[in-house]
Amino acid sequence: MLKRNQKGFTLIELMIVIAIIGILAAIAIPNFISYRNKAFCSKAETDAASIIAAISSYFSEPGRTSAPSIGDLKSSEDLALNNSTASIAEASGVWTITVTDGSGRCPRGTTYTAFMGTSTQNHW
Repeated sequence: MLKRNQKGFTLIELMIVIAIIGILAAIAIPNFISYRNKAFCSKAETDAASIIAAISSYFSEPGRTSAPSIGDLKSSEDLALNNSTASIAEASGVWTITVTDGSGRCPRGTTYTAFMGTSTQNHW
């Protein structure tokens, strides 16, 4: 026997709610993963920009005329890299900064190259 004022959800209503949550999760989770992977690309780009700023700061002090290494910049300019490895090369006034993403999750590749000097293009 059912009482007149009995309250609750039916099985169909609960299944519809679960289906809606499943659809929302199916849409949101791939987008979240994509955004997170793009953040790893941004981290490598930020590391390259930090190295460019550290090089500029390094040469702003008197007596520093030779090309610094990454180790020199880490010790003298407090350069911190975000799980990346980097290298610096200088040729004819153009500095080439190459940063390799340590996570390997960037969808554009693992190596980011930035230029300082007469060339201003950045590319993967």
